[in-house]
Amino acid sequence: MPQVTIYTTMVCPYCSRAKRLLKRKGVGFNEIPVDHDLGRMQIMIERSQRHTVPQIFIDDRPIGGYDDLALLDERGELDALLGL
Repeated sequence: MPQVTIYTTMVCPYCSRAKRLLKRKGVGFNEIPVDHDLGRMQIMIERSQRHTVPQIFIDDRPIGGYDDLALLDERGELDALLGL
């Protein structure tokens, strides 16, 4: 099964939605909070080329944020990426 990583902050509603979607699919993920850690935030920005959260990766593939994740799910493409 692919490794899912999600960069989050505590007050981000889109982070909560992304985690709920992944949990609903039964997918475990590595959550990396960036709200109080500039080093982690810099790593997220370098990996994703984006400054907003959440930033979601499946293995090393950048997926984007919640809207991107939800669109993949709506199109029926997310399950294949997650190995479901």
